[in-house]
Amino acid sequence: MSVLNHIALVSTAFILLLTQWSSSWPVDPTLGFISLPLNTSNYHIHKPYDLPLSKRYSFKHGVHKMWVYFKDKPLSRIGYDYSSGVWQFEGYGYVPCGTANVTIMQVFGASPHATTLMLRVGSNGTLTYYRTVVLDPYIYDRWFRVNVIHDVYASHLKVYIDGVLKLEAPGRGGKFHYFKCGVYSQPDGLTTWSLVGKGSRC
Repeated sequence: MSVLNHIALVSTAFILLLTQWSSSWPVDPTLGFISLPLNTSNYHIHKPYDLPLSKRYSFKHGVHKMWVYFKDKPLSRIGYDYSSGVWQFEGYGYVPCGTANVTIMQVFGASPHATTLMLRVGSNGTLTYYRTVVLDPYIYDRWFRVNVIHDVYASHLKVYIDGVLKLEAPGRGGKFHYFKCGVYSQPDGLTTWSLVGKGSRC
């Protein structure tokens, strides 16, 4: 019997342009950014190419639910690709206890690697940058906000959890990048994962 784990993630991407301030968080990482539209013209619900969407996605009462199995076929992508400037991802996530060894957010594109950044949930509930730096020692069973800022020219990344700067890291090369959010299998992961999100915007 396979184990089904739920991860909730609501995504937002920003570009540098406008100054704003919010007092509801310790730091407002979106200060200086403006929101981009997020709709079906610039994102695509991923699914295995050999299955109908209804086999891996549902939308009920304002909640998007997505799930993937370890042996699923490949899928395609669409979204905001970028090669210059300062870009930001913002998402709200919820990882239930028991979810293990999965990636929940990535900055794709690097050289010679595939990714510039990966946020990973370990078997003990830690949220890490790749498998090394611990960003949160126990991310299970609570809503959290994640902001990732990527300065392409400076080759620099910042990661905030709930408005607190948790990581500054160098870029990893590459000419084109895009943000990925969801639940992605890792070699030591479980056999089944699920993603639940609501209120998506960019």
